[in-house]
Amino acid sequence: MRRRPVPVNLGPQLSPEQMAAIDAAEAAEERAAAAVPLPPGAKVTEIGALQRMDIETLLKTLKKEGIEEPTVGVKKQDLVFKILKAQVSRQVVMFGEGVLEVLPDGFGFLRSPWYSYMPSPDDIYISPSQIRRFGIRTGNFVRGQIRPPKEGERYFALLRVETINGEPPEALPGKMPFDELVPLYPHRRILLETEPKGTEMRIMDLVAPLGFGQRALIVSPPRAGKTMILQKIAHSVTTNYPKARLIVLLIDERPEEVTDMERTVKGEVISSTFDEPASRHVQVAEMVIEKARRLCEYGEDVVILLDSITRLGRAYNTEVPHSGKILSGGVDANALQKPKRFFGAARNIEEGGSLTIIATALIETGSRMDEVIFEEFKGTGNSELILDRTVSDRRIWPAIDISRSGTRKEELLFDPEELRRVWILRKVLNDMQPAEAMELLLEKVKKTKSNAEFLMGLNL
Repeated sequence: MRRRPVPVNLGPQLSPEQMAAIDAAEAAEERAAAAVPLPPGAKVTEIGALQRMDIETLLKTLKKEGIEEPTVGVKKQDLVFKILKAQVSRQVVMFGEGVLEVLPDGFGFLRSPWYSYMPSPDDIYISPSQIRRFGIRTGNFVRGQIRPPKEGERYFALLRVETINGEPPEALPGKMPFDELVPLYPHRRILLETEPKGTEMRIMDLVAPLGFGQRALIVSPPRAGKTMILQKIAHSVTTNYPKARLIVLLIDERPEEVTDMERTVKGEVISSTFDEPASRHVQVAEMVIEKARRLCEYGEDVVILLDSITRLGRAYNTEVPHSGKILSGGVDANALQKPKRFFGAARNIEEGGSLTIIATALIETGSRMDEVIFEEFKGTGNSELILDRTVSDRRIWPAIDISRSGTRKEELLFDPEELRRVWILRKVLNDMQPAEAMELLLEKVKKTKSNAEFLMGLNL
């Protein structure tokens, strides 16, 4: 039986006059901080630099600061907090940055991507009046000068906002909200081909081409190579489009897979492993999608690789309030509304920028719930890559079912002559069994150095 959600106690509500007084006091404090220039030779500490350090480097920094406290079993976040507290007494000027998470009480914290947006002691507090004054929302990347905790406070607090998403705070009011931006079909191609030996991505370019703003599903049974394909896509995006913002989101995954992804992918890897609660899966997913939406408002091209949308659906099914309407497999009728909102955020934007989401969906797991979740998402994407177990069982990689994979409106992504040749190629391959078709295509592709050479060499 599910527990009812505990109502949030917002405390005493302030009158408009009290809120205005608080806003004025904080604005005055911020102006005073801005008016005081940094003294010559002043030492500056970047919290982000400390958060990027490994534990061994942090321990050496602790010794340099003269801190003799026991550190056995102390978490990395607590080590950073100890260093910051030690530097307060030496009048060090501190700057911090992070992605804002606004809590139900109205205040917020800057969460660090290096901790996968997990709450930690070195998070930076932002007051409700600062959030109102600058109009910042969950997902904005904020940087500024911070101050140490006052008496009775637990967290470092933001003293002065320097930039929001890399631009001055004055630029924020001119940005159109994400929901007001006009979505279009993807028409700017994401070429995944990087080298002649990269046959997996070359075949994906032919079978299910991607564009900026694509909403793609990789449908996969267990052990069919979906993680390998995601890693190859990540490598192709960072190689061919270094200006695009890549975020890999791993939900309910094994810790060793997270480590492998962090070491092989150059972009931002955010994770919530299977040993963490469903509430953590939900929190990290919402932080990632809100950050992506804010970046799109600034005209950026964002690519999210999600593994997997099935496990994200399971997490929301655990967390949503019970509606009393249960679908087959034990899925609550309202559970998939927010995962659909996540997946539906992918779009090519007329005003500039795009949000591309490539998500994996699990099938043939033996779970009825997984099948229901997949059926709910089937058809919501505009590109599908279907992996087939019969192909992977024959150790043919990538294990793609060519006849069932494809992209809607692919004519917007292909050159007309390229499109004509791809269609003829598909007519030939669609008459074959999935394993034989994949084997034949692999054999032909390996003999050429590029897809252009392969297509032009077809005997039509």
